[in-house]
Amino acid sequence: MGTTRVVTRKLLALAIATTLATPVWSVQAQEGAAAPVLQGGQLRKDESKKKDDEPTTLAAMTVTAQKREEALQDVPISITALPEQLLQDTGVRDVKDVQVLVPGLTVTSTQSEAQTTARIRGIGTVGDNAGLESSVGVVIDGVYRPRNGVGFGDLGEVERIEVLKGPQGTVFGKNTSAGVINVITKRPHYITQVEGELTVGNYNAVGVAGSLNVPISDISAFRVYAAKRKRDGFTDVHTGGGPRVETEDGDQNFHTLRGQLLLEPTDNLDINFIADFTSREENCCVGVTTVRGATGDIVNALSPDEGVAPAADPFARVAWSNRSTKQDIKDKGVAAEVNWITPWFSGATLTSITAWREWDSINGLDFDFSSADILYRNGEEDESLTGFETFTQEFRLTGSSDSIDWMVGLFYSDEDLDRNETYRIGNAYEPYLSVALLSMINPALGRSPTAPLFLSQASGRPFGTVFAGFGADDVYKQNAKSAAFFTNNTWHATDALDLTLGLRYTREEKELDSAYSNPNGSPGCSAMLGPGGQQRVAAALLARGVPQAALPTVIPQVIGFSCLPWANPLHNGRVTHQERDEKEWSGTLKAAYRWNEHWMGYASAARGYKAGGFNLDRVQSNTGLSSGGSGILPVNDTSFPGEFVDSYELGAKTTWNDGNLLLNATLFHQTYEDFQLNSFLGTSFVVRSIPEVVSKGIDTEVLWQATRGLMVQGGVTYADTRYGDSIPGGDFVAPTGALYKLPGSRVSFAPYWSTSASVTYDYPFAGDLLARFNLGAKYMSEYNTGSDLDVEKVQEGFTVVNARIGIGKQNRNWMVELWALNLTDEDYVQVGFDAPLQNVSPAPNNPFNSFNGFLGAPRTYGMTLRILY
Repeated sequence: MGTTRVVTRKLLALAIATTLATPVWSVQAQEGAAAPVLQGGQLRKDESKKKDDEPTTLAAMTVTAQKREEALQDVPISITALPEQLLQDTGVRDVKDVQVLVPGLTVTSTQSEAQTTARIRGIGTVGDNAGLESSVGVVIDGVYRPRNGVGFGDLGEVERIEVLKGPQGTVFGKNTSAGVINVITKRPHYITQVEGELTVGNYNAVGVAGSLNVPISDISAFRVYAAKRKRDGFTDVHTGGGPRVETEDGDQNFHTLRGQLLLEPTDNLDINFIADFTSREENCCVGVTTVRGATGDIVNALSPDEGVAPAADPFARVAWSNRSTKQDIKDKGVAAEVNWITPWFSGATLTSITAWREWDSINGLDFDFSSADILYRNGEEDESLTGFETFTQEFRLTGSSDSIDWMVGLFYSDEDLDRNETYRIGNAYEPYLSVALLSMINPALGRSPTAPLFLSQASGRPFGTVFAGFGADDVYKQNAKSAAFFTNNTWHATDALDLTLGLRYTREEKELDSAYSNPNGSPGCSAMLGPGGQQRVAAALLARGVPQAALPTVIPQVIGFSCLPWANPLHNGRVTHQERDEKEWSGTLKAAYRWNEHWMGYASAARGYKAGGFNLDRVQSNTGLSSGGSGILPVNDTSFPGEFVDSYELGAKTTWNDGNLLLNATLFHQTYEDFQLNSFLGTSFVVRSIPEVVSKGIDTEVLWQATRGLMVQGGVTYADTRYGDSIPGGDFVAPTGALYKLPGSRVSFAPYWSTSASVTYDYPFAGDLLARFNLGAKYMSEYNTGSDLDVEKVQEGFTVVNARIGIGKQNRNWMVELWALNLTDEDYVQVGFDAPLQNVSPAPNNPFNSFNGFLGAPRTYGMTLRILY
């Protein structure tokens, strides 16, 4: 006991020193009493008339991190709770915006806003493949969303968001090995209320949102919310010869509708029905040039304009794209949550959450990110679709006695995933690849006037017929069923000591049917693989002065690049069926000791699990196995195993200043096995299972209600997240392996330091008016934004600052706010990637290589009018 006390005090001292040395903050409490909640957050009939000015302290803040209402300071979890007012003050509308308030949380998106990835403590699913499930779970009103991108969108009226760090499988279900983003929206209550919002801003932004809450009777209430938002794009686009006509990208055209019906037929039963629909019809996302290598000159020669940026200047926010990036995302669903206080087990609560959801994303893509017509995909359903239809059912029975708080539950999901994946080959593909290949062999050969004819000569086909046309048309249909039993129980061993045991048994069954076709017949590759093909390639090389001795090395290189996945006839007509069946245990063990009313210390050990799956992409290698190196043999088995984590935490939660100052800290050490890494290597996505990834560090938080009007929040995370020193496979061997930089290195998107900060000040004046000011910031130290850790993809440390000032009535009937997001117009790259077909070597600073990036949003500003009646 004495040793534990010393360790806890040392940890507390470290947390306080670290936190106070850095101006960082992460959670805000309301000045008045927090809205009463029952399991999901709705106001009860007998509570809805309570006044806002009832006295409370920060220590009274409650969360539902363990699926029951508990004081924040009593929960032995590293958690950041974000209430409604703080979310409004910092301009949070979607999951991506939440990262500005949470240290250690990074959220990025790539070639479509639907491809959004969340990471906690440097850990998250890497890549854009829908076959990989999320390491950070997104749960909205108790309903698990199958991927982070599916949870992306305007969250509407949010009561609070809880970000839980570390494995949470015994409470929040499947695929939460790195953490959970738990979103709780406003539910109906028994006061008639109308809320409205009108926003205007730069980039011609206009947004209108409103809600109506009405009691229907003494036992029922209804709430409806609707929003419409539009904005011009952040990036100007040179379209070359088209057919793209949109000269901007990154615009917004969003609308949503959400309705809820609450029924409370008895004091022991409430039922909440939810139906929602969201649509996004936008253009997203072009990449900008971050490094312009020699390939840029080849693209330029094949374009009616510059082709790509004449010089790398990414933050000029100018891109080149001749093909459309229009995206059409539809998300809809219905859900019913039932909470019944049963007569069993001293009034245990039975909760049932039933949900059906459908999500579809259609996205056009200019694969070469240039105005040359090289490789593209049309934004049509039969060419570019990722769609989920998901049914989920969860049952929980939750109860308590004088000595035990307990919960048992069942979870079931049935998910259908459809993906249509196509590649269309433009007229510039053949001359581009001809010149690029010759330039790789010998730069002088690429400068020859006849260089564009090389692959025509090597294949023996007329110029212009070697590749052009509809290259690949693939269909993937996956069904995933998940069933689980879980329990989470806390034994109050003494007045001071709590012991928690959580267990989860999960069974995952997946079936994937894939059908591949090459509508244009892949004539170029077919000719090279057919009779006399290698001889023609050799003759074309010898005619250009390539030495005979070099042919054994160069010929496979030419054929390999001529038989990239979308141009490889060996895929044509393939039909595959794959199955996986996983049965796994996960769980947690925690001990929490309250030294006195101010200090609580805890220790925890957890085993987390994320399901394996299949790579939904054309995969080929030199062996026909996923583990093989570069080659042209189709891979039939694209499966990868489940991901596991062993996590250990030692934390302290402390309360000071009569409950108005909270100081919390957590030391963590997490070891991941078979970490699922999906990397884009310039021509295709590959999935690799990394034997070991270790993340260790400290999370700290401070929350201080300095005066009734002044709130200070902050947090800092230090995380050292690294790959193991030894990773088998040719990809990880220097100097030619595409991923050779990974062993022993820091994981991408894993800064050492991540801090968030917010100061809010309310000032009453002129009798019944109120001025409100908020300044928030997020800092992240240097990290790499590429999964292959190329030095060209390093993002230097940066800080994003948001600010908002408002004036309105003290009773909040109206308020006018001036706001700015990214106030200082900080330039940063969300994700760096190899320019497709323009990167030939993993060696740093290769002059031939070109790189692109997806940028963070620039400064936006505007005015918002809010009304409440």
